[in-house]
Amino acid sequence: MRVRHYLDRVSLDRDAVTDWDSYPFSMPAVRGLREVELHPKVTFFVGENGSGKSTLLESIAEKLGFHIQGGTWNTNKSQKDPRAPLTPLLKLIRPANRPQDGFFLRAESFYNFATLIDEYGPIPYGGKSLHHQSHGESFLAVMMHRFGGQGIYLLDEPEAALSPQHQLSMLVRLHDLVLDSSQFIVATHSPLLMAYPDCWIYQFSQEGIGRIAYEDTDHYRITRSLMRDHAGMMRGLLRREGELDLED
Repeated sequence: MRVRHYLDRVSLDRDAVTDWDSYPFSMPAVRGLREVELHPKVTFFVGENGSGKSTLLESIAEKLGFHIQGGTWNTNKSQKDPRAPLTPLLKLIRPANRPQDGFFLRAESFYNFATLIDEYGPIPYGGKSLHHQSHGESFLAVMMHRFGGQGIYLLDEPEAALSPQHQLSMLVRLHDLVLDSSQFIVATHSPLLMAYPDCWIYQFSQEGIGRIAYEDTDHYRITRSLMRDHAGMMRGLLRREGELDLED
């Protein structure tokens, strides 16, 4: 089945920004933000901590109608106004297609979401409380039992709770959902996840936001160097000034 866009592009109404020195507009990635085109299947946001990738992702989520703490469109419907200062100034370019499903999965506030689900009563995530599973198992349970396909899914650092093996399991589930006309936007540090073959990767840096090839990301290059010579890399990394290398 052909994958369809549910969200085509994101842009910033720059004329509406009143103070470029205030957070988050002072961040280089946001300061340089004009328009980001999204892949119809999977788009990754990557960059160092504090680079702005999660900031943009949560504002996109809010603009789409999700609660800033994560969940479905029906989660915490009492939130009326956006909490992220960037949200009101974002413009979303959406085609005629409308998703049948959606979810904002945020590692940072997942505990609060799991607690809210328990309070609802019936457990829709595989028949077992998310709190009665490991963090990683509960993440996968949401993807397996709640993500229904033909939807838009925003994931903020989902690898935080996942072992390498579970990250691969997540990729399999992600691919199944992509084949069922789903679109993903993922903020991540994981070189395993961003290896997904049909995606775009945007790097957030001091220079702003730009498309980058997988092999050019720091995540790939550092991981490759470590795998090629982990002992040598550790010797160089952990050696103190003036310390002799006993193998020299």
